[in-house]
Amino acid sequence: MRAILCTKYGPPDVLQLGEVDKPIPKDNDLLIKIHATTVIAGDCEMRGFNYPQFGFGMKLLMRVGFGLRGPRKKILGQQLAGVVEEIGKDLTRFKPGDQVFACMGLGFGSYAEYKSMSEKGLVAIKPANMSFEEASTIPVGGSEALHFMKEANIQSGQEVLINGAGGSIGTVAIQLAKSKGAEVTAVDSAGKFDMLRSLGSDHVIDYKIESFAERDETYDVIFDVVGVTKFSDCMSSLNSNGIYLQGNGSVSRGDKSAASKSGKRAVDGPATYSSARLIELRELIEAGTIKTVIDRTLPLEQMTEAHRIVEQGGKLGNIVVTMDHNDNT
Repeated sequence: MRAILCTKYGPPDVLQLGEVDKPIPKDNDLLIKIHATTVIAGDCEMRGFNYPQFGFGMKLLMRVGFGLRGPRKKILGQQLAGVVEEIGKDLTRFKPGDQVFACMGLGFGSYAEYKSMSEKGLVAIKPANMSFEEASTIPVGGSEALHFMKEANIQSGQEVLINGAGGSIGTVAIQLAKSKGAEVTAVDSAGKFDMLRSLGSDHVIDYKIESFAERDETYDVIFDVVGVTKFSDCMSSLNSNGIYLQGNGSVSRGDKSAASKSGKRAVDGPATYSSARLIELRELIEAGTIKTVIDRTLPLEQMTEAHRIVEQGGKLGNIVVTMDHNDNT
């Protein structure tokens, strides 16, 4: 089968299209014929081993775990949508022909035409009202957004600010917050404003012109997807009893105890992932609560370009990569 291989750490050009053996499902596995995957920031971080938020000691441990000179798992990619082609003899949850979407997380493997995974993994029947391309964008960003929005326990009428609202996580978080009756302020670049408003944002702030923390405004919930604004500034922008959600990095860069003394709360990751969460996301999508945003769709052969776009920033929602199987299944 065709797959994109990452044999060493480096810029997008290290990614190469190659041929590898098609996986054979084990007794409890399903073999998925992948129709679409997406490129997310985490894929780019692994490809380039670019983790500026971590110190030398942590980076050394990560090298030992993930691979010294290149990823041990040569096929990157953390989420997919496709069709079950084959199942192991003991599999009970799925059958050939089922249309599914799935998350591999740091197990990777979706930059290929096929992926074998356990039926106990993060896989579920895909939303009926989404294409494979649309469904492939949901597992990671959707799970992250749903996790943190549940932590916030948003109530109708609350003021919610989402910093980094124009990516795969933020676009879903906007819609979840609006579904709870919140008034949403979205922070991102001006080129995304039309899209952010179309998802329900009531107010928009261009981070290139001003910092939301310098405004004389406060919020009940701040969901900080990008994690670049000073922790103290974020806490100052919260109402009393407000909650700060850190979706990238760690709140340990700030004083959580000081936050609690003020009646405010600070919550960091990691988000929890589960097949039950995928099912919940599917139900929200089929109910019309969530839709996805796709910046552009590229073929597998242009994976290098997809990585460049994501790494440069400024994408509207998601960058999707499709497989050409030369058939209609």
